[in-house]
Amino acid sequence: MDFLNELYSMATNYCLVSAGAGWVVAQILKAITGVFKLKKFTLTEFFFGTGGMPSSHTAAVIGLLTSCGVKYGLGSGYFAISFILAMIVIRDAMGMRRQVGEHAKALNLIFKELVESKDIEHTHKAFGELAGHTPLQVYAGAAVGLIVALLMSLIPAFGVFA
Repeated sequence: MDFLNELYSMATNYCLVSAGAGWVVAQILKAITGVFKLKKFTLTEFFFGTGGMPSSHTAAVIGLLTSCGVKYGLGSGYFAISFILAMIVIRDAMGMRRQVGEHAKALNLIFKELVESKDIEHTHKAFGELAGHTPLQVYAGAAVGLIVALLMSLIPAFGVFA
């Protein structure tokens, strides 16, 4: 019975559910925008794809940040920890991971030119180019996370305003 109580506690944890819901909503939106951009849809990309519009990582951490601020206040330790986490995740998405994607594009182009010029055999599998996010994708993810967390606060089961 203790296990069921713990599961119920997790399912009614406003901060946890807001972060998860932010991620899910962003992934759904990413799948929709990806279908229009790439003209294809795969479940693998939906669940495990990186990059794209909007940033689901940003949506999750901003959902967490917003919900901690709403539930515990902006001066709480929960808000402070989630703020630092959000800054690290967002910086990584727009910085290092975005650069990795740019490097992958350049390497793929180099390999393609080498194969076409017959300088090397075609044994190279293309590197994934969608690793990071543009600022617009991050802002969109932040908006998704904020809106989702604020809407979740209105659900009575979370007891935010009780």
